[in-house]
Amino acid sequence: MMNRFTKPCIRTSALVTIDTQQDTLDGQPFEVPGTSAILPRMRKLLDVYRLRSMPIVHIVRIYKMDGSNVDLCRKKAFSKGEKPFLEGGPGCAPAQALFDQQVTLNSDLLLSGKPQRVDDHEIILYKPRWGAFYDTGLDTYLKKCGVDSLAFTGCNFPNCPRASIYEASERDYKIVLVKDAISGLDEQGVQEMKCIGVEIADSKTLIRAVDVLGV
Repeated sequence: MMNRFTKPCIRTSALVTIDTQQDTLDGQPFEVPGTSAILPRMRKLLDVYRLRSMPIVHIVRIYKMDGSNVDLCRKKAFSKGEKPFLEGGPGCAPAQALFDQQVTLNSDLLLSGKPQRVDDHEIILYKPRWGAFYDTGLDTYLKKCGVDSLAFTGCNFPNCPRASIYEASERDYKIVLVKDAISGLDEQGVQEMKCIGVEIADSKTLIRAVDVLGV
């Protein structure tokens, strides 16, 4: 149940996108059903955060050519030629529908643990495992920005978004899950999130909440 301790503060929130990369889109080798369909709603959310210079973090996966940073459960498939999010490959790039300009990942920079800046208030971070906080500088960056609340969007809820939300909860961030801007979400997932104090909202509701802040 939402209360004053867990209710997100939109004014001090950041928008987070998870693993929304070319390889996950419709017709691609590692398509995640529903990811292409959410891109327009993600873009609208991104644009209202951009308009108000509010923090945005894009979390991405990158697998090195030699497979040395591939998750244990994927190493066998990787060795047999299944290579999603391959360093330097076109499938690793962020979904271009989310940006006005062409965004190319600086793999060397990201794999070193440093953020890649898209704009003054918008960055990309590489995560080596499921959760966005695991062995990354995300928590430090958010605290530097004065963020205490997070709105999550992106690809394949049962895996990386779910793990990232639990990690955010462990760090006492107040959380919004944008239910129509995340692929792979079902009713079981919604109920699970509610049980840990996550607010469930649709993109229009969040956009209205940002809009009332003014420019």
